[in-house]
Amino acid sequence: MRLTEHPVLRFERGREVTIYFEGRPIKAYEGETIATALHAAGIRVLNYSANERRPRGLFCAIGKCSSCLMVVNGIPNVRTCITLVEDGMRIEPQRGKAKLPKEAKPPEFKDAKVVRADVVIVGGGPAGLMAAIHAADAGASVVLLDENPMLGGQLVKQTHKFFGKREQFAGVRGVEIAKILEDEARKRENVEIFLETSAVGIFQEGDEKLVLAVKNNRELIEFRGRAVIVATGAMEKMIPFENNDLPGIYGAGAIQTLMNTYGVKPGDKVLIVGAGNVGLILAYQLIQAGVEVKAIVEAMPKVGGYFVHAAKVRRLGVPILTRHTILRAEGREKVERAIVAQLDENWRVIPGTERTFEVDVIALAVGLRPSIELLHQAGCQIMYVRELSGHVAVRDEWMETTVRGIFVAGDSAGIEEATTAMLEGKVAGIAAALRLGIADEGWLKEMEKAQKDLLEFRSGPFGRHVLEGIKKALVVRE
Repeated sequence: MRLTEHPVLRFERGREVTIYFEGRPIKAYEGETIATALHAAGIRVLNYSANERRPRGLFCAIGKCSSCLMVVNGIPNVRTCITLVEDGMRIEPQRGKAKLPKEAKPPEFKDAKVVRADVVIVGGGPAGLMAAIHAADAGASVVLLDENPMLGGQLVKQTHKFFGKREQFAGVRGVEIAKILEDEARKRENVEIFLETSAVGIFQEGDEKLVLAVKNNRELIEFRGRAVIVATGAMEKMIPFENNDLPGIYGAGAIQTLMNTYGVKPGDKVLIVGAGNVGLILAYQLIQAGVEVKAIVEAMPKVGGYFVHAAKVRRLGVPILTRHTILRAEGREKVERAIVAQLDENWRVIPGTERTFEVDVIALAVGLRPSIELLHQAGCQIMYVRELSGHVAVRDEWMETTVRGIFVAGDSAGIEEATTAMLEGKVAGIAAALRLGIADEGWLKEMEKAQKDLLEFRSGPFGRHVLEGIKKALVVRE
C-alpha cells in the first residue's frame, strides 16, 4: 500500500524499524505515525467502541477525534494518528474503555519547565507560521507550539497550485509553501518551536498569559507570554448515514495525510461525498496516487467548488452526481460498498434511484468546523456564525478576541482557504506586537496592507458569504 512513484511528490522515508501489532511484526519507518504504518500493512481496525464494541478506524488523522485511540506499550488512549513509531513498540487494538496498568507510572507533572516569550502561538499551520514570522519581524520574541510531529498544517497535504497573487504564493503547491514558511520561521533567532506539544489550557496569571501544554504525553511545559495567538485550525464534519462509523470512512484530510504526507494509499476504490473544492481536489489527488475514484456525490443541485477543479475531475472520467446522497455503508469490519440515491427538490430520497458502488473507502468532504475549544476555555466570547461554518470567537479587525491579549487566526476564526489563513496570521502577528508596544507604528501600514489583501481575496462570489459572517463576528472597540 506504500507509494513508490508519484507525479508530484517524492517520499523520503526514515530508517526502517519494526513495531508489533498484537505480537505480529510490522515494518515501519521512523518519522511516520503508528496509524500510517498500520494502514500500510493493511490494518484498518484500530479500536472498538465502548458500548456496542463496533470497529473503529482512522478518521481525522490530526489528533482531534477519538477514532484512532489504541493501547501502545500497555498505555491506553494513545492518539496513533499523531504519535510517531519507535522501534519495538507494542500496539494493541483498544476495546472500549481501557484502564491504565497497575505497574504503569504516570508522568509526574511537577516542577514544570517554563518557557517565556512576548507572544505564544498555538498551532503551526499556515496561520500560525505567518503569525510567528511577522510577530518576530516586528520585534517580538515568539514561541510556536503544535501537537503534530511536523509544521505546515493542511499545507503539507496540498499538491495543487494556489490561486491569487504572486506574493500570496500563486502558482506554488501547498507542500512547497509549507517548506518555505517553516524555513522562514526557523531561521529567525527570536522564534522557538515546539512540536508534538499539545496545549491544554490558557489562563491569566497577573500580567502574563499562561499556556499549559504537554509534550510527547510526558512533559508538562508552561508557556508564558503577554499575548497568545490561537491558530488551531479546524476539524472534519460528519454527516448521518447508516454505518457511518465503519473503518474505511475517512475525513478528506485524513486521506490527504496518508497519501500526500506519508505516501500510503488509503485503499483501491473510493467514493467521495461532497463536491466542494476539497472533494474535487481530493479526487485528482487520489488519481495521482493511482486510486480509482468511482464517483463524487453532492446533495446540492450544483457543484460547490471552482469550475476549473470540476472540469479537471470530469476530464479524468469521474462522474459528479449532484442531488445525490449516501444512504449507507456496508461491510463487516470495514467498508466494502456504499449505497447512494437521488434526492428530490425537497431533499427526500427518490425511491428506486439507489445505486451501489463497490468501494473500500468512503471520503467525507462535507466541510470543516473551527477548533475553538481553547478560546472557549479561555473565556473568549463565542457565537455561532453559519457563514463561517460553526462557532467562532468574536474578534475585532486586529483579530483580537474579547479577552485582551488573545488573538485568533486561520480556520479557528472561520473556515476559508489557506491564503486567507496566512493573511489573517500576518494580521494577528503584527497586531500582537503592536498591542504589546514592541512594534513601531510603521508596522501599521503592513497590517493594513494585509487587511486590504484579505478584502480583495474575499471579493469574489465564494468570499461574499464569508464577509457577511465576519460582520456578525466583529466587535467594534472604542
